[in-house]
Amino acid sequence: MSDYITHIGTDESGKGDFFGPLVIAGACVDEAAAKIFIDAGIKDSKKITDKKILTLAPIIKKYAKYSIIAITNSRYNQLYSQIKNLNKLLAWGHARAIENILETTDCKYALSDQFGDESLIKSALMKKGREIRLEQMVRAESDIAVAAASVLARAAFIERIKDMETTYGLSFPKGCAPLVKDVGRNFIQKFGKERLPEVCKTHFKTYKEIL
Repeated sequence: MSDYITHIGTDESGKGDFFGPLVIAGACVDEAAAKIFIDAGIKDSKKITDKKILTLAPIIKKYAKYSIIAITNSRYNQLYSQIKNLNKLLAWGHARAIENILETTDCKYALSDQFGDESLIKSALMKKGREIRLEQMVRAESDIAVAAASVLARAAFIERIKDMETTYGLSFPKGCAPLVKDVGRNFIQKFGKERLPEVCKTHFKTYKEIL
């Protein structure tokens, strides 16, 4: 890893899940941390079980500067109604994660997964962030810093789903499988349809199908 450059990786979780928040995370990983993370088995969160992810997140928090932006469903729906573009909303979150990390560390390079025009994140960055070299890459989770960010984001998503289940007394399935509609209808029976936006993303077609 002699050519390794310390950099910030960013990634998100919850984008395709009807229930639960959108979580964007960033991690600034130097060469020493990169070796620790690789040895620990940190990789793209989609290739790791949720149980394992919860054991890996504390390792990342110990050895890397990080930022986790968890957007609750109520806030997400409010932002989406204003922005009306998921890629712009994602760019805002990725930019905030980068900016937060730059408050505590001086880093010159950031990498994120490709989800839209690169200019979206760049235009969302503030003064400090605009001095950084930013790149987006298809399947960027192969990069250890982006992989670390993906684990942090997924761990936060899992934890917040658990909090929701405790709060509402329901089990919220991940993703957008048919079971999601059943749980959505159960939620409406229990709390009323006006409260459904507290736990789901209302721009999904599933929302209209449940109503």
